[in-house]
Amino acid sequence: MTLQPTALADTARVQAEQTVLGNGSPIGLLGSSTAYKQVWARDSMICSLGLMLCGDPEGQQIARQSIRTLAAYQSRLGNIPHNVGFTGIPDPALFAHGGALHVGEQAPTVVVDSAHAGCIDNSLWFIIGNYYVYQTDGDRDRLQALWPHLQRAYLWLEYQDSNECGLLEVHEAMDWADLFANRYNSLWPNALWFAAQRCMAAISGALGGDGASYLARAEDIRFKINTLLWVGPEVQPDLTWIEQHRKEWLYPVRLTQTVLQERPYYLPYMGFREYSDRFDTFGNLVAVLFGLANETQTARILDYIDSAGINEPWPVKAIYPPVQPGERDWREYYRLRNLNLPHQYHNGGLWPFLGGFYVAALVKAGRLEQAAAQLGRLAQMNRLSRTPGLEWDFNEWHHGVSGRPSGFRGQSWSAAMFIYAHACVQRGACPVFSAAGGWT
Repeated sequence: MTLQPTALADTARVQAEQTVLGNGSPIGLLGSSTAYKQVWARDSMICSLGLMLCGDPEGQQIARQSIRTLAAYQSRLGNIPHNVGFTGIPDPALFAHGGALHVGEQAPTVVVDSAHAGCIDNSLWFIIGNYYVYQTDGDRDRLQALWPHLQRAYLWLEYQDSNECGLLEVHEAMDWADLFANRYNSLWPNALWFAAQRCMAAISGALGGDGASYLARAEDIRFKINTLLWVGPEVQPDLTWIEQHRKEWLYPVRLTQTVLQERPYYLPYMGFREYSDRFDTFGNLVAVLFGLANETQTARILDYIDSAGINEPWPVKAIYPPVQPGERDWREYYRLRNLNLPHQYHNGGLWPFLGGFYVAALVKAGRLEQAAAQLGRLAQMNRLSRTPGLEWDFNEWHHGVSGRPSGFRGQSWSAAMFIYAHACVQRGACPVFSAAGGWT
């Protein structure tokens, strides 16, 4: 069964394609038309989900150019750059976040120093994005040329497993929420690490290699994420295995079992003898979309989004509940430009691009009527504007209570993820990420 998107959603799809194509540049996809005027690794690779589905073939060209730019600026150690930008172009977003600009340089592009703590997901999304682009265009020669870059990015990620437990360890402000305190064995980067293994297996196979070792690692990561970050009857941790192999996990696992007993979602992180108990929307959505969560876990995650109102007033809030001043996870740097006050930005703000992942996860779970309804609401959200006489802002984020648009308009990933979500509803399946097992 498939459900056709509403007329408003169809209009939004046209507007979304115009927006994201308008953000193309000679070096690839820029973050937005009003700010973030660089090729951001995370953003551009997420946007490839929509770019490769654009009716205009320019969308695919922009996605491929983003990949070429990111590969060209890969670091000496193999990390994919956080962003690559034009020189001498003032960017309001960089000033807003305290970054430095390289003004007056003559080279055509430069890696921008934008004062981030160091992000781990650049390389993760580079692997996932290359898999998705190849599955869409079938260009094996391009994939073969990029294979050394993918291997180097993968090796860099392996060294982020500092205690060699099989999961990535990250410091705070190191994932997409780069002004937020998720840390150590965090859900979101490790869900992507699981997906990256399966992508590397598929890419290796496409190039004539054997991807069995990557698939084995994916299942090992699934087991360990479920052991540490899922608390409930769906997954019972093997305490004997923990005692024998990861004895340092005994205390936090027993602690969450005792204090929480069960939760209908993956916890956002497990640190050394500490954890956080709130719903990390992006981490749980990619766990569903990429096939990390099983059918029962998926149902509990999606049901919780409904029951807790995480999809209100628009789809969806980044976390629930927000962190309040004085709580253990509160950081004074959340006050920077008033960004991460409760119900704002990463701290419970509503993000249209996350709404696209939400619609896709609903389709993946077979909840097609609900997906179509949420796509319509997402279209209404993207239509909102703070500027009189304008509409279709495709804004960066919205306030978690009032729903008022905030941040910068013309966001590439707000537009691109609407395209992907629209295609999911239109087809009744997630392009590339199928209903069975997570991959075509």
